[in-house]
Amino acid sequence: MTSRERILLSLQHKEPDRVPVDLGGMRSTGIMAMAYNQLKGYWKIPGGHIQIYDLGQQLALVEREVLERISADVLPVIPSLSKTWKPWQLPDGTACEMPEDFNPEKLPDGCWVLRDEEGHITSKMPPDGYYFDGVYHPLADATSISDLDRYPFYRPMSKGEIADLAQQAKQLYETTDYALMLNDVGGIYEWAQGLRGWDVFMMDLAADPKFAGALLDRLVDANIQRLEQILPVAEGYVQVIQVGDDLGLQDGPQLSPELYRRVVKSRHKRLYQYIKDHTSAYLFLHTCGSVYQFIPDSIEMGVDILNPVQVSAKDMESDRLKREFGNDIVFWGGGCDTQHVLPFGSPQEIREEVRCHVGDFASGGGFVFNQVHNIQAKIPPQNIEAMFDAAQKFGEY
Repeated sequence: MTSRERILLSLQHKEPDRVPVDLGGMRSTGIMAMAYNQLKGYWKIPGGHIQIYDLGQQLALVEREVLERISADVLPVIPSLSKTWKPWQLPDGTACEMPEDFNPEKLPDGCWVLRDEEGHITSKMPPDGYYFDGVYHPLADATSISDLDRYPFYRPMSKGEIADLAQQAKQLYETTDYALMLNDVGGIYEWAQGLRGWDVFMMDLAADPKFAGALLDRLVDANIQRLEQILPVAEGYVQVIQVGDDLGLQDGPQLSPELYRRVVKSRHKRLYQYIKDHTSAYLFLHTCGSVYQFIPDSIEMGVDILNPVQVSAKDMESDRLKREFGNDIVFWGGGCDTQHVLPFGSPQEIREEVRCHVGDFASGGGFVFNQVHNIQAKIPPQNIEAMFDAAQKFGEY
């Protein structure tokens, strides 16, 4: 059975030969470059490149040798993926490659910053940090709906970018048997938080829902403009299309289900429906935290796949999720807790964690193994190995 067949069977809620595995299929199922370098050294995988395609999270593109070592089944298709790279050095001294247009600036206090074309500092990495955190909120001072007119919500992709995406999708489909996931297709809620600032947008939702709704409407429109460009060139090649909007905290939803349904849901529904109407691929929603109360809404709106399945969050127990929603949605993730078990557990504790969650999720298909969110910088390679070896051992049908 090929990887593509294995994924498709599981997405159809059928049991393939084994549970499919993902590492790096999208920006929340991957591995930070420092951990990736250590893992390659531990496994004695020589050569290759450590290329960082996600600057904020410092994620590495996972190479085929590593995917084969863990029997992974998914490859990403990434719009606007850099074609040219230049040398850089990670915080621990690891040599890596960054996109050619990566031009950080070091401030006197030791911070690295990234600026936009107007010179605004948009992201910052502190001297002892591992990530570039977003720090610029261009619509933070907007006070009326008319203020939104000054912001360019969408920059059309160039003909060259579209041609590159088409070639990437077609080549991966025709030359590999991996399942393909189209990354970065859309999101509105997190984008609004980024434009306004997390705190300001949360106040918008509660105190000025008309303004919040107008902003979300513009973001849906911008997403659809982009989708009009990218979906036609990916159709027929990708099996999964990924959207993302984090709605949960560790101990509950970010906003009440009532407020979500009153202000946000109709906008999500319009975005998701456009995707469902214009592609034959499965719709993958990344939403972190305790999102139990939103799962019925997601199913109603046509979401096929839920990720990262944060099993350590409130109400997100793997047996409960499978029992209540396993017939209606695929769980992509939830295989091993990355907050406590993967970084701090022993290999035996990790194996037991994987055995438990695979046992809960795998029956009847509808499950793709992945750790809960990205593997972080200082995770011991022995623990990563224990997790993926356990996924293979306990993932047989």
